[in-house]
Amino acid sequence: MTTHLRPAGAERRQPDGGRTRAFAVCVNGHPVGDVELATDPRLGRTTGRVRTLRIQRSERGRGRGTVAALAAEEVLRGWGCREVLLSLDARAGVGLRLAAALGYTETGRTLAKELAAEPELPQGSVVRPMAAGEYPDWRDAEVDAYAHRWLDRGMSQAEARDRSAANHDDLLPGGAATADVALRVLEHDGVGVGTVWIALRPQIATGGYVYSVTVAPEHRGRGHGRTLMRAAEGECLAAGLRTLGLHVFAGNEVALRLYESLGYAPTAYHLGKPLI
Repeated sequence: MTTHLRPAGAERRQPDGGRTRAFAVCVNGHPVGDVELATDPRLGRTTGRVRTLRIQRSERGRGRGTVAALAAEEVLRGWGCREVLLSLDARAGVGLRLAAALGYTETGRTLAKELAAEPELPQGSVVRPMAAGEYPDWRDAEVDAYAHRWLDRGMSQAEARDRSAANHDDLLPGGAATADVALRVLEHDGVGVGTVWIALRPQIATGGYVYSVTVAPEHRGRGHGRTLMRAAEGECLAAGLRTLGLHVFAGNEVALRLYESLGYAPTAYHLGKPLI
């Protein structure tokens, strides 16, 4: 039997240059599943994404998913992509095993926690709103830090910083006064030691979402990251939100251990593979 992809509708082009197309997974011409592929300029011009890959239950366990995934990679190569990304539910054991067998490695994971009672902050710690005058320096530091993620994807320094700045401007159009955003500064014994950025109505999560937790280098290793996360949980509960999510990049073991110790559990794994 021959498994292949067959276009299922016209390719869709986006104003920003992104493209999307759906395919049927066929065995001897009969549909047994579906695949949706896309490119997203926000991820880089040569990055493709497998948005969905589904095989009918009756056809599983016969290698259909493997062949479909490899065929999807060939389509993305034809689009000029040099890497492919995908995201899988943390409970998708079969999908995760298939991805590992095909050479995908973790780039990061999404974690979330159900919130209960508002946590208390340690003695001497106070969390306050970020002042308007503090915002420019904070934003510059955040933009620079995130730009390094784009540098790792092969972008030039100028392009990486421009892309990072655009992302921050999209998420924080009103600066420190952006609606449904909490920018907080942690002070300990009267000294500013860190910041946390929480979205209270994010598009990527149903509850609150932490975009950034930063502790000044000279104050790290003293539990301030834990305090900032407790503060974020308190902000969510005050806004009537019962869950809090975040993303942690692969390799950031210190942050991962912190979040796990606070009760955060994976909800999705994000994986990538070079197309060479």
